Amino acid sequence: MALLLALVLTALALLLWIPIAVLLAEVLLAVTSRRARAGTEPASPQPRPRVAVLIPAHDEASTITPTLRSIIPQLRATDRLLVVADNCSDATAAVARAAGAEVTERCDLTRRGKGYALDFGLRELRSAPPQVVIIVDADCQVAQGAIDHLSGECMRTERPVQALYLLYAPPGSGLKARFAQFANAVKNLVRASGLHRLGLPCQLMGSGMAFTWSCITRSQFATGHIAEDLKIGLDLACSGRPPTFYPRALVTSPLPASREGLQSQRTRWEHGHLSVIVSDTTRLIRRAWVTRDGALLAFALDLSVPPLSLLLLASAVLWLLSVALYTATAERSALELTSGAMLALGAAVLLSWARYGRSILSFGNIVLAPWYALWKIPLYARFLVARQLEWVRSKRDHEAL
Repeated sequence: MALLLALVLTALALLLWIPIAVLLAEVLLAVTSRRARAGTEPASPQPRPRVAVLIPAHDEASTITPTLRSIIPQLRATDRLLVVADNCSDATAAVARAAGAEVTERCDLTRRGKGYALDFGLRELRSAPPQVVIIVDADCQVAQGAIDHLSGECMRTERPVQALYLLYAPPGSGLKARFAQFANAVKNLVRASGLHRLGLPCQLMGSGMAFTWSCITRSQFATGHIAEDLKIGLDLACSGRPPTFYPRALVTSPLPASREGLQSQRTRWEHGHLSVIVSDTTRLIRRAWVTRDGALLAFALDLSVPPLSLLLLASAVLWLLSVALYTATAERSALELTSGAMLALGAAVLLSWARYGRSILSFGNIVLAPWYALWKIPLYARFLVARQLEWVRSKRDHEAL
């Protein structure tokens, strides 16, 4: 029995090492790069194509005006700015029109979610198709020059292009929101920069995504999947057009400051990510191996890295079980593997914090990361017993008052 337990723990420890090794490699590549921050990537020399900015919006009357104001000055006379007011119960459509956007309204209470709204907007654009479509969420700020950078790079590479999309905790937010901001920076900035350094593809992040018209019209958005961005990026990678990261283009968005809003947002994102890991990672790795597609393999391995909190919890549980096994039987192989994995994960987190996270969390905060991970145990437990399958919009701060 002890031998069998030792074999199981050793196998699990080896499996755990895969995402941790991928994470550590991405972090090391990012922190040793001289071009690690937004705005340092050379501008694309491509001529400016004709652009449509597509914004799905569900009850965003209170947030959409600043978003539109950050985009409109970057547009040219031949460009379009289309807002899809999707199943709105507020004045989103009127506010967007008043701000200068073209608006189409969708009402379908059975097919709910961002993917359906995007599909509806793309059908609206077919009457006068642009060369490039850029998708931006309705609560984002698009940095000056980002539209030019994204569209030019998209035409140059003929691949989907992902901007640097960063979430930030509003002033006065609690520690959980700042941990969420740091986790987002690790995923969307640190890891994406590491992959970019080697010319490898990245995941789509949900906002600040640019596609050529021919590419986006061959993609299936109307699926209702709660992680539609990950699924679209995965499908594109399988079709030989994996997304590429372009950190010169910056898009930002606030995290919900309320506990309810933050919990809802994290549940949707992390359950969606875990669903994709469970259903697609093994298939992608197998396909990449058979086709000898290095870019697809890199995409699959990056996709296999779960949220940091879950990775920390899994590592800690395996380490404790290995300690118990060593205490009872003196079997040390599993303990050595899990101890090494814990050290590698800790190094990845600390290196990321030292280079990118000092303005978000103090050192005293970062050592509290295990307690933040414990707070998320119910979220991961619900994935096993009551997984979120439908898209649910996170409450904005003014709605939680």
